[in-house]
Amino acid sequence: MKNFAIKTFSSANNLRSGRIPKNQNFIGEVNIVAVASVLLLAIGLLMMTSASIEIASSDYGNPFYFLTRQLVFVGVGIVVAGVAIFTPMSFWKRASPSLLILSYILLVLVFIPGLGHEVRGSARWISLGFFNLQPSELAKLFMVFYVAAYLELNIEEIKDNWAKFLWPLGAAGFAAALLQQEPDHGAMVILLATVFCLVFLAGAKLVRVISLIALFGVIGIAVASTKPHVLLRLVSFTDPFDQQYVYTSGYQLAQSLIAFGRGELFGIGLGNSIQKLYFLPDAHTDFVLAIIAEELGMVGVLFVLALLSTLVLNAFFIGKKAQIQNRLFDAFVSYGIGLLFTGQALINIGVNVGLLPTKGLTFPFLSYGGASLIVCCLMSSILMRIQFETETSSVRKDTQ
Repeated sequence: MKNFAIKTFSSANNLRSGRIPKNQNFIGEVNIVAVASVLLLAIGLLMMTSASIEIASSDYGNPFYFLTRQLVFVGVGIVVAGVAIFTPMSFWKRASPSLLILSYILLVLVFIPGLGHEVRGSARWISLGFFNLQPSELAKLFMVFYVAAYLELNIEEIKDNWAKFLWPLGAAGFAAALLQQEPDHGAMVILLATVFCLVFLAGAKLVRVISLIALFGVIGIAVASTKPHVLLRLVSFTDPFDQQYVYTSGYQLAQSLIAFGRGELFGIGLGNSIQKLYFLPDAHTDFVLAIIAEELGMVGVLFVLALLSTLVLNAFFIGKKAQIQNRLFDAFVSYGIGLLFTGQALINIGVNVGLLPTKGLTFPFLSYGGASLIVCCLMSSILMRIQFETETSSVRKDTQ
């Protein structure tokens, strides 16, 4: 264990500094991403099953109904990840404009009657019969590909040229407008925040970025003020136990907080959650973290967060190494994937603990849902591919 910790710490330092010893096998670096992803996936299967077993038994007559479906998604995710690992990053760069257009098309298709699938007033899915595709999951990743390719070509111009600076933000703004119509505010915020961060990392002036963020913020507030249910969520999350909210708009958050409180430090034991017994709606999707807190305690939650942090930090380390080698597309894709994981996790955590208004957004790898899980597998495999190409390039230079 000590040797493993030393090796992992050394690997992280090498990635940060861009120094890879000639005798070091880059496969060991890839394993950090792979191991973190696999552990998150395994914990997700376990806790999603625990959170859904009662409702699955009652509604479908099969306590492992959701587990069976999730295992199918895992299989698809592994196949997709396997294909992506063997796909050169040059393919994603060439295909980025086409993928962006495809994401726009998919985001529009959700509004077509008979094709779009609506749940609780939100049209976020395309019904494929056996599977409901959520275009926003693909749109976020495809936007990262497009912006990364754009920034590589215009890395100098975006610093002083307003038109070059605004172009990727305009592309993101159009996608955000479509997401707003669904509505899917969580995906919209993550997409916009990721693009803003990427443009800033590319060297755009801070005052411009802050100005645009303020503008989007004002627009967001103006739109929210026209939607009574959004305003109600904003008000109720500040005190979900208030008598006028605890059984209405604040109910879900109140039950989530009860789950966190019951779990205390070490939890009440795997499978022993009471909140999953119809008290906490969507316990196996958006609020699986609350069930982890109840059954495994704060220790379990912190372990999950440590795994996700490991994944995110390695995404940035890999991106930094690629940037040192002037592989700017690879670098910005790595940064973008790290930001997507971070944004999705932060919003989900914020919702679960009452720091943010209730919003339907899954936790990476943990929550039930096909599109989210498959895209998470895809993003992890792309990180591995970037690591492979970067290390291969580094070794090639060292041998020359």
